[in-house]
Amino acid sequence: MTTRRRPRWSELQEVLRPARVPLDTTDRRLARAASIADLRRLARRRAPRAVFDYTDGAAGEELSLSRSREAYSRVEFSPRVLQDVSGVDTSTTILGKASAAPWAFAPTGFTRMMHTEGESAVGRVAARTGIPYALSTMGTTSIEQLAAAAPDARRWFQLYLWRDREASRDLVARAQAAGYEALVLTVDTPVAGPRLRDVRNGLTIPPTLSLRTFAEGSVHPAWWWDLLTTEPLEFASLNRFDGTVAELVGTMFDPAASMADLGWLREVWDGPLVVKGIQTVADAQAVVDAGADAVVVSNHGGRQLDRAPVPLEVLPSVVDAVGDRAEVYVDGGILSGSDIVAAVALGARAALVGRAYLYGLMAGGERGVQRAAQILQQEVTSTLALLGVSRVSDLGRDHVRLRQG
Repeated sequence: MTTRRRPRWSELQEVLRPARVPLDTTDRRLARAASIADLRRLARRRAPRAVFDYTDGAAGEELSLSRSREAYSRVEFSPRVLQDVSGVDTSTTILGKASAAPWAFAPTGFTRMMHTEGESAVGRVAARTGIPYALSTMGTTSIEQLAAAAPDARRWFQLYLWRDREASRDLVARAQAAGYEALVLTVDTPVAGPRLRDVRNGLTIPPTLSLRTFAEGSVHPAWWWDLLTTEPLEFASLNRFDGTVAELVGTMFDPAASMADLGWLREVWDGPLVVKGIQTVADAQAVVDAGADAVVVSNHGGRQLDRAPVPLEVLPSVVDAVGDRAEVYVDGGILSGSDIVAAVALGARAALVGRAYLYGLMAGGERGVQRAAQILQQEVTSTLALLGVSRVSDLGRDHVRLRQG
């Protein structure tokens, strides 16, 4: 039989300590997010469906996206025990410069559509976190505005080759004049991928007030108020475009771009050159031969060719082929710090993260991006410690394998 007693007040004081609740509603909302998946759920509630789906979706049946995620679900770590992990160092070098972590914020288009703080917010978080950030040609903040908003950030500029080469040259010159560190050429977008969610949602850039979006606005009034009471969307590369994403790509992008254009770009840009969208060993070798300093193994987050190669599966062979001549990065399907660690263990110098921080942006603006960065960094640190690894540079393929099917 259990003997009961009256608890002492000193004992009650130890357990009756209510958690400190943030007074600000955004802070309170973000404090409940313990993972990127939590931020995704918050983003889905905060943003209109068309905006959320633009970020969340992919091309065709979205097989490339689901396979990329599935590859990370097959990662199996091989931890070492009784290793001194009292101090874990997540720093590395990216393009020869120190980075506080082995990941960077990837370029994303129309970022102020997710939240009007947009690219400037992402740049400031990147500066505080100590990682690079690539501004997209399709960004909604200009090259110069981002430089002013985040002067201490390691800023890269992502370039698509326009049909008008002089316009491309002008963008490169502007990035150079504004102190951008590296140029990222995306090569997997000769035409727009079939993004069916955008078609079904009738998404235009910028969003228009159709009957459907008006109905959506009644459910998401804060998002519409934010959009309509701040500066209109401005693009890094053009003043304005009214139409769908596919129409914009078809109008501006050059489907005739070739390896010769990479050589031309190498001549007009004298800084580090990264080529993004590599999906085969042959292409990795070709662009490095043409002067690329780094490659990103990427299927564009599954947003271009459906049934494309899975970046994580292609990564080791690309590293083996060109890793002694160029840095190799990877993106696609990365939603946790353990995903980042797995990618680095398989040979990537760094991982590029896109959707993860956009979920944070939709969930809470700059503070949401900061929360996403905190979650990823905490997960990187804890995963390294649990692997028995105290430094990123000690990660290797002996720490990870991909389980079969």
